[in-house]
Formats: sequence, C-alpha cells, structure tokens
Amino acid sequence: MAIEISIQHTPNPNSVKINTNQTLFEGARSTSLKAGDETEHPLALALLAIAGIDNIFGIRDFVTVSKTADAEWDTILPQVKEVFQAVYA
Repeated sequence: MAIEISIQHTPNPNSVKINTNQTLFEGARSTSLKAGDETEHPLALALLAIAGIDNIFGIRDFVTVSKTADAEWDTILPQVKEVFQAVYA
C-alpha cells in the first residue's frame, strides 16, 4: 500500500505535523533528532538531509518537521513529500 500523508500546520510557524496511514516509528518511544545527528532510520535520515530542516520528532504514525527560521516551506515541503514517496515506495 502506498503511503498517504497529510500535512497539518501547527501554532509554531517553523513546524508542521505530518500524519500518515502507516507506522513510521516502531514502539512506544518517540524519536527526536536534530540536523547532524546520526541515525539509521531511513525516513529520519532523509528528512534531516533536506537543507533548512532543523529537527524532527516522530512517534508511531506521525512526524513533526521543524525548519530553521530562514528556510521557506515552499522549498522544503515538496522535498519532504518526495522523501516519503521514495522511502515508502
């Protein structure tokens, strides 16, 4: 089944919540990583490689992506969508 994502804006203009129809992070613990952190999680690794993404927070079927203050969502979100399609193809 192809992954479906829904992007939800948050009160923080530098963060968006991405809900999905699949489990992204296994287990009951959350995953919180900053740009430059090492991880073997394919989605986290790919998201953190996008220029302008500062950190991610994920648990089960959602991930919150936060950008740096000078980055633009118009540039980042298409790349985020591509990452989901590539990782969950």
